[in-house]
Amino acid sequence: MPPRRRGASGFRGVRVRPSGRFYAEIRAGGFRLTLGTYNTPELAARAYDAAAWRFRRPRRDMNFPDVESLEEAEFLAPPPCLVDDEDRRRHRQVQRRIAIAEHDEQLMRQWRAQFPNDVDNTDAFFAILRAQRRSNRRHRRAVATFELENPNTTWTENDPRWDDIWTETTSDDD
Repeated sequence: MPPRRRGASGFRGVRVRPSGRFYAEIRAGGFRLTLGTYNTPELAARAYDAAAWRFRRPRRDMNFPDVESLEEAEFLAPPPCLVDDEDRRRHRQVQRRIAIAEHDEQLMRQWRAQFPNDVDNTDAFFAILRAQRRSNRRHRRAVATFELENPNTTWTENDPRWDDIWTETTSDDD
């Protein structure tokens, strides 16, 4: 019998999911045993090899034939992903948050289409706010530079206003 073809992942028993993660499974006695989903193809292949050792498969059927024993294969394999009630609760919570965010985005698209002037006013407001902050930083830097050059300064040595000398103003001036 010819050797089985290896999939796109390059490893036996490992398939690539549409999400880019890697799914490991092994067939035994007419059944398909799911080993889990992993971030890298190597981790999925290690999980496959640990299962292959448990099923007493020959080394030629393994992804890493240099592994000498079941214990070594299990040591190198990632821990199994156990799904419990807490995982399910977190997943439901994340799905609810995603649904809320998608609904919010849809409402924002409708609002922008219905009230384009509000969007323009919002952009103008934030442009004015950025200009005021930039001006404030420039003023604070000028005052701190003046105090540095003034031999009779009233600022103490540990005054936090000295930090304004190093305030960056040029990157926002565009």
